Amino acid sequence: MALSIRLSRGGSKKRPYYRIVVADARAPRDGKFIEKIGNYNPLLAKDNEQRVQLDTERAKHWLANGAQPTDRVARFLDAAGVRERAARNNPKKAEPGEKAKERAEERAEKLKAAEEAANAPAETAEA
Repeated sequence: MALSIRLSRGGSKKRPYYRIVVADARAPRDGKFIEKIGNYNPLLAKDNEQRVQLDTERAKHWLANGAQPTDRVARFLDAAGVRERAARNNPKKAEPGEKAKERAEERAEKLKAAEEAANAPAETAEA
């Protein structure tokens, strides 16, 4: 059975509240879980200690048993000092899309043509 440590959503509309749970990876997000190991309330301030509550001993236990944390839970575990999270690097993320590149090239061509047009009368006046 593939285990996952993930967030299970609770709370009402526009007022999210999450439980950090250990569940079978095939179970639905808000469905059946094995054990609740913490809470996460994103509405609280980031410096508030009540924002993330995590039972680190149980988290270590489940990680030792092969549970895989999701990205967000891996951040919480890293902040708690349970498991170090590898830094991610995606240099292509900041790169503009194809259409944006095309528009930039067109703008550069127009700007170059405008500069040439502005310099052409000045050169003829000097001659």
